[in-house]
Amino acid sequence: MIRFLSRRAATMVVTLLLISALIFFIIKLPPGDFLSNQIAELRSQGDASAAAKADFLIKQYGLDRPGWEQYFVWLGVMPGPNGYSGLLQGDWGWSFEYDRPVKEVVGEALWLTLLLNLATVIFVHVVAIPIAIYSARRQYSVGDYIVTLLGYFGLAMPSFLFALILLYYTNRWFGISIGGLYDSRYAGEPWTLAKIGSLGQHLIVPTLVIGLAGTAAMIRRMRANLLDELGKQYYVTAKAKGLPPTKALLKYPFRMALNPFVADIGNLLPHLVSGSVLVSLVMSLPTVGPILLGALKSQDQFLAGFILMFVAVLTVAGMLVSDLLLAWLDPRIRLGQR
Repeated sequence: MIRFLSRRAATMVVTLLLISALIFFIIKLPPGDFLSNQIAELRSQGDASAAAKADFLIKQYGLDRPGWEQYFVWLGVMPGPNGYSGLLQGDWGWSFEYDRPVKEVVGEALWLTLLLNLATVIFVHVVAIPIAIYSARRQYSVGDYIVTLLGYFGLAMPSFLFALILLYYTNRWFGISIGGLYDSRYAGEPWTLAKIGSLGQHLIVPTLVIGLAGTAAMIRRMRANLLDELGKQYYVTAKAKGLPPTKALLKYPFRMALNPFVADIGNLLPHLVSGSVLVSLVMSLPTVGPILLGALKSQDQFLAGFILMFVAVLTVAGMLVSDLLLAWLDPRIRLGQR
């Protein structure tokens, strides 16, 4: 196990290095950057003093250096100008659009995004797995048809449209706003029990909206996997030997049917971050999705680069977790051993 973890850690480091290079140079592909575009705009307006300040920032953050040198400075393996130390040393850079350090821009949004994603993952699994088991055990029953219909609805309904419908009707029927992750009166306030309680109440609707499509897809896939496993000989033999049906189902077919979902954990976390951007915009959620969209549009390279690296770390860490869970769940899987 230690040797396996060591190999995976080395692979994760190499993977993240390659991803960081791709992220940096893809962001740099379009001509110019935030400051260069700002300088051109200010000079066209005749504002020489502001243009001189932006020109100073370009030199201060080394944006006038060659691309490969800028990458190593951003990564933190080469000393940067004016004490800038790079990602590996905990310096996430400066957001030119917000005129603040990246840490301050994404600070609260980062952990709120993780909290929302964790709540969505728990919701998807807690709701989908029991429904899928019920649907598989009662194939072609009335309940199975109802679950199938709801599954098609969840897959067909765009998340942002569902969010708009909920926003409109909750305000029309109940006179309340479900936007945001806490009441507007708590914006900018320190965290108290009242603010945490407001967060818990406002977390329900975004979790439902973002998790709807994932829940519907998981129900359909889990049902299909279980039906395939329930028709195999080992399950029929287990029941014939007197094992109770529920115990036989949970001990054998259910564990085998879980394998694809455990393997998808690494893809699920970044998908929730990238797939919830429109929902975050519609519901005014203070997550990193809208910040990333704005940073990419304005070519704010330090801000966009850090958020994309954050998603990459989520992906690689999720892959490691899924591998470990698969090894624990399925005894047929051996970690590189014969």
